[in-house]
Amino acid sequence: MYIPAHFKETTLEVLHALMREYRFATLISVLDGEPFATHLPILLDADRSEFGTLVGHMARANPHWHAFEPDATPSLVIFQGPHAYISPSWYAAEQAVPTWNYTVVHAYGRPTVIEDPLRVRALLDETVETFESRFSQPWSTATQTEDYISGMARGIVAFEMLITRLEGKRKLSQNRPVEDAHNAAKALQSSGDAVEDALARLMLDAAGSRT
Repeated sequence: MYIPAHFKETTLEVLHALMREYRFATLISVLDGEPFATHLPILLDADRSEFGTLVGHMARANPHWHAFEPDATPSLVIFQGPHAYISPSWYAAEQAVPTWNYTVVHAYGRPTVIEDPLRVRALLDETVETFESRFSQPWSTATQTEDYISGMARGIVAFEMLITRLEGKRKLSQNRPVEDAHNAAKALQSSGDAVEDALARLMLDAAGSRT
């Protein structure tokens, strides 16, 4: 990924935080000589390996998992954070052009299939608990019969990917005067869009660290 120096993010805690907040990621591998992408929720185990380990699952009918070989070309997982169009009309400077601000993390590694049924079940339970935890009455696999859950588990392929390289980019108007960053952030906040508001808060934090 092309990362100018002022947009580069290397702090592991910052990268992991984005990966946890925006867990619906894009997994890209080389399958039969061509790029193949799957969009799916992926969990981060930060304590396994230097950069962490990713775990997830996909439908067994999805051919993507056939690319998970030890000697295969490394896969790429993209975690996309908030992003938005930035109008030059928001800047104090008269000479400027439009751009797009965003935050993103690229994780590289070689996924491997998890064969152990107990580990697969544990991954499914962890995934459900992760996304159900925000509800007042969370759903649980325990509410279903064991035969039903086991049957559904046979229809998926679980995998893990030890992260061998992490790249982070936070393009938040760090290359603009602080006043321009503030003005653009305020314009985004006035839109009423939740994604643009999230980006605006990151832009204001980045601008604040420069003052």
